[in-house]
Amino acid sequence: MEDGKITMPINSFEHYTLTWKPDKKKLARPYYQSIASLLEQDIVAGFLMPGTKLPPQRELADFLDLNFTTITRAYKLCEMRGLIYAITGNGTFVAPNAAQSITISTDRTKNSIDLGFVASFEQTNSELTETIQKVASKNYLPELLNYNDPTGLPHQKAVALNWMSAFGIQATPEQLAIVSGAQNALAIALTALFEPGNRIATDLYTYSNFIELAKLLHIQLVPVAGDQAGMLPAALEKQCSQIQVHGIFLMPSCSNPTTVMMTDTRKQELASVIRRNNLILIEDDMHAFLTAGILPDYRQPLSNLVPETSVYICGTSKSICSGLRVAYIVFGQHMREMILRTIFNINVKTSALDAEIVTELILSGKAQQIASQKKELAQIANELYYEFFPSEKNSGHPLSFYRWLPIPQQEDPLQLVSELTKNGIRVFHSNRFLSGQPNSEHYLRIALSTASSMDELAIGLTILKEHLL
Repeated sequence: MEDGKITMPINSFEHYTLTWKPDKKKLARPYYQSIASLLEQDIVAGFLMPGTKLPPQRELADFLDLNFTTITRAYKLCEMRGLIYAITGNGTFVAPNAAQSITISTDRTKNSIDLGFVASFEQTNSELTETIQKVASKNYLPELLNYNDPTGLPHQKAVALNWMSAFGIQATPEQLAIVSGAQNALAIALTALFEPGNRIATDLYTYSNFIELAKLLHIQLVPVAGDQAGMLPAALEKQCSQIQVHGIFLMPSCSNPTTVMMTDTRKQELASVIRRNNLILIEDDMHAFLTAGILPDYRQPLSNLVPETSVYICGTSKSICSGLRVAYIVFGQHMREMILRTIFNINVKTSALDAEIVTELILSGKAQQIASQKKELAQIANELYYEFFPSEKNSGHPLSFYRWLPIPQQEDPLQLVSELTKNGIRVFHSNRFLSGQPNSEHYLRIALSTASSMDELAIGLTILKEHLL
């Protein structure tokens, strides 16, 4: 067997009746792309009419002397292009409008495997139905539908603090507000505590939405070098000695996009620099549920070391449900008035109904079950990723929902991303995450938590690997 090809002395399917027989002489590596192209050509040319039932994958594989998985990949690629569709138990058919719309463009990501946007293993969302129905039947439902308690109902705050205690957070209800997701929390923190022209230190590669928020608010980002333990304290100190830096943004549990986990020693060192330079810390810790109590070096959030000058953000989109848009924000006591004023001006009030659903999920233990399911799925997805890219094993957070894949410097990154898009997968290049000037290193952030199944993820990773060879 070589590159999916099976050597067979006798092909008993040579004269087998198939509804479609691609010309073997036109096949070229990679075979699945070649088959997909031939199928597309025959559909566009009118040789295969809409509704035509295609050969079963195994029969076509035997006819072509190829692996079954090669045919599966070819069919999947054509399905994403809108050429064909499958009916479980009945087979695969040429789509009704196949010849009219067959090109994957950059704005048709719904027809591609998304390895760019980081979702949250959304298949676990089915676990929420019972809880949503329970909340809807509560006798105090009207209290969840008004303007009262704009920072969260008292019992919701109590449950939130209990949830975060597993990550090491200790705070009072007066230091907590419930907001509309981690992105909303970042917008509130930046608006409340910083002014246009202020500078915030970040990792060289950082969360792209934070970069966009900073631009929107005319806040300057100061890139600081780091290593596999996180941002380098000496590099931060150097920046603070050369220019006035007002704050620092970090994602210590699992940095987005690099998957770097900050060690406890590094947190202690950075806390000293933060205190010495009177910096405001914004800590986005939505990945703490993947880290606290799992990885041995996790001791506490960085915010615990500088509680009076920090904003700690605990989103629930990755751990529980992305669509509910609920996050908890913990802040130093002297920041309270500024934070609350900004919450009122930006949000008026976060949905108490959504917050109650998350509260009920935590109280019932369902949230912990969902988080556990996501961890299991993350482990499976990462193991699958390492099958394709074994050299990346033991790099960064072991349960990350995304990976940070270095690509050869000789590759034209824009052309690579374009080619991958044309072949049915969406990825994000590292320039999207740069807080400073581009450099000679190139990466792709590969989302593992967005594909609809592990089979689809495997197909996407196959296409990715073959384009990087």
